[in-house]
Amino acid sequence: MIRFRRRRRTTLLRQNRVQKLEDSNMLPSTLKVSTDLTENEKLFRDIFHHCSDVVFRPIQIHEQAHLLLIYVDGLIDSKILDEVVLKPIMFQGMPQGLGDITQLGQIVKDQLIAIAQTTMVSTVKEAVQGIVSGNIAILAKSENNVLLADLKGWAARSIEEPSSEPAIRGPREGFTEALRTNTSLLRRKIKSPRLKMEPLRIGEITQTDVVITYIEGIVNESVLDEVRKRVKRIQIDGVLESGYIEEFIEDAPFSPFPTIQNTERPDVVAANLLEGKVAILTDGTPFVLLVPFTFYAGLQAAEDYYERFMYMTMIRWIRFLLFNAALFLPSLYVAITVFHPEMMPQSLLISFAAARETSPFPTAVEAFLMEITFEALREAGVRLPKPVGSAVSIVGALVIGQAAVSAGIVSASVVIVVSGTGIASFAIPRYNLGLAYRLLRFPLLILAGTLGLFGVAMGFLTILLHLTSLRSFGVPYLSPLSPHVGRGVKDTLWRAPRWMLQVLPRLIAGKDIVRVPKGQKPDPER
Repeated sequence: MIRFRRRRRTTLLRQNRVQKLEDSNMLPSTLKVSTDLTENEKLFRDIFHHCSDVVFRPIQIHEQAHLLLIYVDGLIDSKILDEVVLKPIMFQGMPQGLGDITQLGQIVKDQLIAIAQTTMVSTVKEAVQGIVSGNIAILAKSENNVLLADLKGWAARSIEEPSSEPAIRGPREGFTEALRTNTSLLRRKIKSPRLKMEPLRIGEITQTDVVITYIEGIVNESVLDEVRKRVKRIQIDGVLESGYIEEFIEDAPFSPFPTIQNTERPDVVAANLLEGKVAILTDGTPFVLLVPFTFYAGLQAAEDYYERFMYMTMIRWIRFLLFNAALFLPSLYVAITVFHPEMMPQSLLISFAAARETSPFPTAVEAFLMEITFEALREAGVRLPKPVGSAVSIVGALVIGQAAVSAGIVSASVVIVVSGTGIASFAIPRYNLGLAYRLLRFPLLILAGTLGLFGVAMGFLTILLHLTSLRSFGVPYLSPLSPHVGRGVKDTLWRAPRWMLQVLPRLIAGKDIVRVPKGQKPDPER
């Protein structure tokens, strides 16, 4: 009777504890698994109440329920479950001559199921976390441990070419939403034990898996320690995309310029890891974060290193020109035509004046309205379905632009300038850096419309001072030009041949900075 009362009191205490867990939505790490299988089943059923996708599968051995399987339907491979777990246990049975079974879970782990990744846990929190992560929890009678068997098998998107970073020459594979697929893509490119992957979990509710990746010896240890510290101190209810992490660890959250690079190309991540950078992979998203990030790295495309250096140097210079045009072209047009018409040739000035004769708005207002219209068309083209979005963005720009000029609302020269600015902005390889320039065009337009070239010069100096003050995990944003690092210029303003890029960026890499040994210049006479 006393034993029965103690057992009932223990059961009531555990039920009250579960109710408190439901109220607080947290599981303490001190709650242990009981040796009573029936009590454990009640506990887990209370934890997973109203969870229709959680399956409880009891298995009878010797006409008694000795095992209990708990898993989430849809997160595990049901075919492997039937072939590897259920069939050996139910048909092969237990080894003969055991008599009283006292270590049933260990026997199942060592002799019955053929699964590579299995873990024994003793707390309820570890068991629950394993179940919701795609493992099968196997509970045995008279044991206070839970066997977690890895049978993850949910539906995932196949490896495809990344749509946000297309390349004419280079790999056609991109990251997916599956974390282990992404880590395997990196392992295929960097086949070295020096490639390290440190796992973390962020999010009190989502418990999102995050991996910090780097190459030992090449990475800067101070940068790596700073990444670990910033990521580990994140406290949030859930992480659904790498952008959640980016906002917590970036250096200048109120700056329009990004200090963290994101990409969905494995070759870009592998190349940056070889330069000493740190990658942050997040489960559930194909976008990987790379730190530190510099201004000139945002102007480099993946295929810059796959074609011959002389071609890509010319394209990089054109990209620099378009980069400046995307920021300053509308404001320069407004400042010159309104405040400094003497700077234009007479024939061009007469042409602009004739085009603006029917326009009722000032030049600055025209440019501002056309910029907003262009951004609206671009956003509509992105948000609409692909077959409709491309038609809306192209046809809408043609129809609206032609109709606005014919109606005399805006001048043709403004339409040409704004369209050229939009085309120039598409040449920026990094989308987040292009967003910064799209945002800064509007204050520059206001300065140009009120102060002329003096306002444009003020805006340019303000942007330049801001860029020189930015840091990305301790690395200057304008490096290697400011501060000047001689050898780093070989891969900034121009793309030197591969055999000339002998050392890694000194401000980013760690101790091992030698990339190409001396004497690797090609010899035409050989």
